[in-house]
Amino acid sequence: MKRVAQVLRTPITTAVIGALLLTACATAPRTPVNDEFFTEATVASLQSAISRGDLSAVDVTRHYLARIDSVDPGLNAIIETNPDAESIAAALDRERETSGPRGPLHGIPVVLKANIDTGDGMATTAGSLALEGFQAPDDAHLVTALREAGVVILGKANLSEWANFRSTRSSSGWSSLGGQTRNPYDPDRNPCGSSSGSAAAVAANLVMLSVGTETDGSIVCPAGANGVVGIKPTLGLVSRDGIIPIAHSQDTAGPMARTVRDAALLLDAMATPDPDDPAMADRPEEIASFVAGLDTASLAGRRIGVVRNHPGAGSHPGVDTLLDDTVAALEAGGATVIDVEIHAEGAGAAEWEVLLYEFKSDLAAYLQTAGTPYSSLAELIEFNTANADTVMPYFGQEIFELADAKGGLEEEAYTSALAEGRRITREAIDSTLSANELDALVAPTNGPAWLTDPVNGDTFRIGSSSWAAISGYPNITVPAGFISGLPVGMSFFGTAWSDADLIEIAHSFEQATRARRPPGDG
Repeated sequence: MKRVAQVLRTPITTAVIGALLLTACATAPRTPVNDEFFTEATVASLQSAISRGDLSAVDVTRHYLARIDSVDPGLNAIIETNPDAESIAAALDRERETSGPRGPLHGIPVVLKANIDTGDGMATTAGSLALEGFQAPDDAHLVTALREAGVVILGKANLSEWANFRSTRSSSGWSSLGGQTRNPYDPDRNPCGSSSGSAAAVAANLVMLSVGTETDGSIVCPAGANGVVGIKPTLGLVSRDGIIPIAHSQDTAGPMARTVRDAALLLDAMATPDPDDPAMADRPEEIASFVAGLDTASLAGRRIGVVRNHPGAGSHPGVDTLLDDTVAALEAGGATVIDVEIHAEGAGAAEWEVLLYEFKSDLAAYLQTAGTPYSSLAELIEFNTANADTVMPYFGQEIFELADAKGGLEEEAYTSALAEGRRITREAIDSTLSANELDALVAPTNGPAWLTDPVNGDTFRIGSSSWAAISGYPNITVPAGFISGLPVGMSFFGTAWSDADLIEIAHSFEQATRARRPPGDG
């Protein structure tokens, strides 16, 4: 990795992105700029206001910083804000005046999950007191890409400590450094995790865009539970460089936003090639803009399989009803929907073995390369034990201990589990798609959020993330409706490198249903 300046000049790289920006600015209606304007604002609406001279990047940045100050004490979504945010925004405003915008994200604030490296004044901690104050030596590859796109890195989001891989009884969204993140739709309920703060911040309008990370469910579950869009890309689409890891065979970063279009814009900026990331070896040579096809996207002619045997199927009648409503909306839009089942028995056990092995190895590599005060999982276990009153007041570190007991990645138990989990899930998804000539699969992302319980931990009942997570395939969740005022998302997933197709399908579904409502709005 190379250290980068706070602001880098990069021209608009494609005619498509330039045209999108010009179209948005030219066609958006003039709107008075006030607090109400910022509620549920989109990238296009902000860029239009900035283009008219009604707003500047500094104004936008100050608005979100002020909202974090006033609203976030009740949510704990943000661990820290960037002390350089306003100066970065001011530099981007000057650049816009002299040479125009770099692209559609020029001057737009973005929050990063606190396990993503930034080579600036902010810490990278994974929410752990063990890494309190640790400053990474440089930016993660994806952060470099975002800065080059002209975003303002606004701050770091709270998360489930160590990305929810410390205890089997953890409370999602709790970290020893940031406390408990709360769900904006009901602060007594859980935001899911581990990208809890990234999702809650977007849902509560503390920021319009954020970046989360996922090993299995950590983007899509909090996005679903907080009523926002979350994209878990194909493994290798976004660089894994500079992210505190769980497991290299499944970890990836991805965008969160209130609309599919805005999430796709952020993914466009993040998905830059990294020759040093081995996961990109199978990446297509050309990756087209994920936004380019949205204006003409349609459900007409699409064939979509609805997965009726998802984990937790039948456990909540409200979720079953929303799934039926989803099928009706897809069919009303012209799609053919077919009931299917996915059978991937044995994949979960294989995944668990892989995660334990890779966590021990990958975390040690990160700790040493980044120059943290620790060099191994064993040393972190010692820190937690010595500081149990503050680090482990509610739950322990049994996953840490299980992982530390594993050997190296050359062991047959690891290599066979890795091969088996991938084989099972990839065959399950690909065979279901091909046998039914399907474009995508759909299943509920989550059930209604459970009450946060730090004593007993999380109560998961419904989810569908593991198939795409273990296989390394893409998955996107879209708000689909509410149960007792709590958001539920639907996940669209498919084969490797079908990200663009899934985004178009998800966008079409979103436009047909418009299910999202902000917290407190009905």
